[in-house]
Amino acid sequence: MNPAMPEALAPQINAHFNGKFEVELKYHLLDRHAFFAALQMRNPEAMLEDNLEHDCYFDLPSQSLKGEHKSLCIREMQPSGIMLWIVKGPEKDRCEAVNITEATKAKSMLQTLGYECVLEIKKRRSIYFLGEFHLTIDHIEGLGDFAELAIMTNDETLLPKYEVQLQQLAADLGLSEVQREWLSYRQLQQALNNK
Repeated sequence: MNPAMPEALAPQINAHFNGKFEVELKYHLLDRHAFFAALQMRNPEAMLEDNLEHDCYFDLPSQSLKGEHKSLCIREMQPSGIMLWIVKGPEKDRCEAVNITEATKAKSMLQTLGYECVLEIKKRRSIYFLGEFHLTIDHIEGLGDFAELAIMTNDETLLPKYEVQLQQLAADLGLSEVQREWLSYRQLQQALNNK
C-alpha cells in the first residue's frame, strides 16, 4: 500500500479494484448535478471526492502498444496520494492496476526502457461504491463530464452478467443509451488533439 494513501481506503480499494477483467460503462453527463442527485438517493459510499488525477500514457516510438490494443498508464492522484500502474488490453475487458509508491521513478524506468509519455490526461474524479459496483463522476479537461459504472473480477464468465446489471443500474440512475460513450478517455483525448 502506498504510504501516502490513507489507511482507511485500503479495504475499499482491495474490495473493489481487484481482478484482471473490468466491465465498464461510460456515459456523457448532460447534467452532472442531476446525476449526482440521483446517485445520492441510493446512499452511495464515498471513497474519494474531487480528486485530481494526472494520467501519463506510455508507448514505444513505434506505437507498438497502441498497435496491439494495449495501454500502459502511470496515474497520480491528489490529494489522496494514490499512485497506480495501469495496464489495459488487448481484450476490451482486460484491465489490471497495482499501487506504486514512486510515480516519478516508475516513469523514469519506463523512459530508460525506451518508452515515452505519448499522452497526458487530467481529470477531476469522485469515486463512489454502490454494493459491489464502483461509480466515478469525472470532469475531463476539454471533454466535459462523464459517469463510469464498473466492476472488476477475476472470473471472465461473469462479464456478461455484470454488463446487464450495470446497464440496469445506469437506467435506474437516469442514464440513457444515447448518452453512452464507447471510446476510452484516451481515444477521446487523442481525437480532440488531432482536430
